Amino acid sequence: MHHEPAPDTGVDAASSFKARVGLILFLIYGLIYAGFVAINTFFPTAMGQIVFAGLNLAVVYGFGLIFLAIIMGLIYNVICTRAEDRMNPGEGGSNHDL
Repeated sequence: MHHEPAPDTGVDAASSFKARVGLILFLIYGLIYAGFVAINTFFPTAMGQIVFAGLNLAVVYGFGLIFLAIIMGLIYNVICTRAEDRMNPGEGGSNHDL
């Protein structure tokens, strides 16, 4: 099977903005994850405490981290799509609509 080469997309004027947003979200997530690691390191018995609906802190915090990553990914996508549409006006509108 053969396909055509990928089209040249040119320069993305929003790339530095998207990188900053990504780093900020990464740092926020990293701090929250560091809290999880710190609790496990310094207060391991705390992870066994029931905190919600019969689930212990380890399970609630772990699932919270997973959901947070998904939500932050969606937030990143929305912010970056808007920035691309605003900062790259010559592309003829957004191709990101669902």
